Order: sequence, then C-alpha cells, then structure tokens
Amino acid sequence: MNKRTCQECSHVLTGRRDQKFCSDHCRNTFNNRKNEDATEHMRRVNNILRKNRLILKGYLAEEKIKVHGIRLVDEGFNFHYFTNTYRTRDGIDYFFCYDHGYIREENEVYQIVLKQDSLR
Repeated sequence: MNKRTCQECSHVLTGRRDQKFCSDHCRNTFNNRKNEDATEHMRRVNNILRKNRLILKGYLAEEKIKVHGIRLVDEGFNFHYFTNTYRTRDGIDYFFCYDHGYIREENEVYQIVLKQDSLR
C-alpha cells in the first residue's frame, strides 16, 4: 500500500483518501506559494488603480473640473490603467478608475468627473 504524504511538508497522511494536506497551514502555504506571481502582479495593478483614483478624487471638489494632463502625470497618474470605459451616444469615451473618471479634451486638458447613477 502506498503511503500518502502532504503536498507541502511530506508528512504522512491519515484519514480521508482524497486528503492532500496534513493541516490548513500546509494547504494555505502551498496555495499561497503557487499563486504568488499572479498575486504580486494583481497587487501592483491594484495599487496603480488606487493611486489613479486618489489623484482624480483630489481634484474633484466640485462635480466636474478640468486639469492639464502634465499636472496629473506629475502627481503620478498613469493613463495606461483604468477599470472601465463608457462611450456616450455622441461617441465620447470616458475612462474610469472605479467611480472617478476623465475625458480628454483639447490641448491635453482632461475633464474629471464622478460616475453618475445613469452611467453605472
């Protein structure tokens, strides 16, 4: 008869035939190590999105405001990362970082907006 061992620590398993780990600790350690590359990438992207949202939120004292793109970039805004887009009937694309968004206007000026209920 083959002895079954824990996939994390190689401890001999007793109990259920489909058991793969000797404890919750070993199961969690195994899965965390297996997923660490994807988790690190997701953490980095989420940090960029969170920073973008905070920058937009910082400008949004009123419902709408216009800011030059260079000013946003100087604060660390990354235009390559956003959570979703919304296209109006007129073909205007809004880019959102969660509930805060922007549209590009002329001369690298961006209008910052808060997502309205009608856009959700």
